[in-house]
Amino acid sequence: MKPRLGVLVFFCLMLAGCWNSCSRPATMGSLHRDGILRVATRNGSTTYYLDRHEQPIGPEYDLVSAFASAHGWQVEWTMYDSTAEVLQSLEHGTTHLAAAGLTHMAARDAIYARGPAHTEVIEQLVCHRDRVPFPRTQEDLSGLDIHVTAKSSYVATLSDLQEQIEGIRFVVDELRTTEILLSQVAEQKIDCVVADSNIVEVTRRHWPHLQVAMNLGDGQNLGWYLPKQNQELADMAREWMNSEAGNLALRAMENRYYSYIGDFDFVDLRTLHQRIDERLPHFMSDFVRAEKVTGMSALLLAALAYQESHWDPDARSPTGVRGIMMLTLPTADSLGVNRLDPGQAIMGGAEYLAELHRRLPEAVVEPDRTYLALASYNIGRGHLLDARQLARDLGKNPDSWADMREVLPLKADKRYYPSTRYGYARGYEPVHYVQRIRNYKDVIVGRIAGTSHTPATLL
Repeated sequence: MKPRLGVLVFFCLMLAGCWNSCSRPATMGSLHRDGILRVATRNGSTTYYLDRHEQPIGPEYDLVSAFASAHGWQVEWTMYDSTAEVLQSLEHGTTHLAAAGLTHMAARDAIYARGPAHTEVIEQLVCHRDRVPFPRTQEDLSGLDIHVTAKSSYVATLSDLQEQIEGIRFVVDELRTTEILLSQVAEQKIDCVVADSNIVEVTRRHWPHLQVAMNLGDGQNLGWYLPKQNQELADMAREWMNSEAGNLALRAMENRYYSYIGDFDFVDLRTLHQRIDERLPHFMSDFVRAEKVTGMSALLLAALAYQESHWDPDARSPTGVRGIMMLTLPTADSLGVNRLDPGQAIMGGAEYLAELHRRLPEAVVEPDRTYLALASYNIGRGHLLDARQLARDLGKNPDSWADMREVLPLKADKRYYPSTRYGYARGYEPVHYVQRIRNYKDVIVGRIAGTSHTPATLL
């Protein structure tokens, strides 16, 4: 008996409905239809992760969110454990866009649609600083136990070097990320790892024994990839990234995640790790109590106190500031605290920072608001107000930390400071001051969270 036409039509409609609502292939048609941009990424400090408030952040997260917002789209994120799995999602057609710290390279261009670039990196060989002999030249790669993540650009780089230098061997790890492999180097379980410089820059603060042995080539671009059939979306993404809105998003990303990371001295960084274990536990409850009263992050206050005194309640400077928060006597008196009592001093410092934070104009938003409050804590509110006016005079944005980082040092420039109300100040100091506190906070968070390869919220 032949099935009725109506039944066949119904069956076909059901299949079509399942195709549209169940499998939902990531095509431009599906994007226009439901307004959801499906993005594949990896969990990591240079891509996407959750802060201590369980809110998503990360360089790739910020850029993709800005791109999607500009087009009125929602973003549906899918986490994958490896670069290989991210790229497979493109091949399977379940993803509109892969944003996972992917290096732009010819081999990938042949398979996927190349999206915009956003970060320049250099591939680096990273080893434990105590390894003997320590590799210094590419010829020293022979005989090393080198590990790299699967389907990464590092595999191609080392394969090319194998053709030039005899004896190079490397292990392609199908399961572990570059950050985890770097932790294995720090624990001296493997010799060396090849990693992008941005990953190395972020990770070294948490593993002070990691050392860059050499660069393996010239700079390369990280960027997005899309399925070949999504060339239209790739073109849209490139157009946005090259626009004014894209440039603003890139600058904000750079300022939030990378610009403050300087070269840490190994001894200083090792000392910080030791003092997190030995000193911080004595004061952590005081920092938590201060956060509950003032709203200022306990981890930020801990980083601030480390910058001020290295968590030494008896610290003293030649200028007369004292205690764990290095308060002046007039400031301590105005706050009604004993600056030599660590509990009182921490509360007083937190209240002082909170007041500086509160007095900034409402137009100043986070995280810039916190950075400017920290700068004010260091240089004084009067000098910060001078610098904000100077920023206006120079056509800069006084509410942007990225602009104020450039303007504050001008308080020490005789071409500018005579015209300011409070005159000369070492305006470069608050820039370094904020930079170091942000670094300290990342390290502290990593140690406390027990995930030292992935820092939590950046203020």
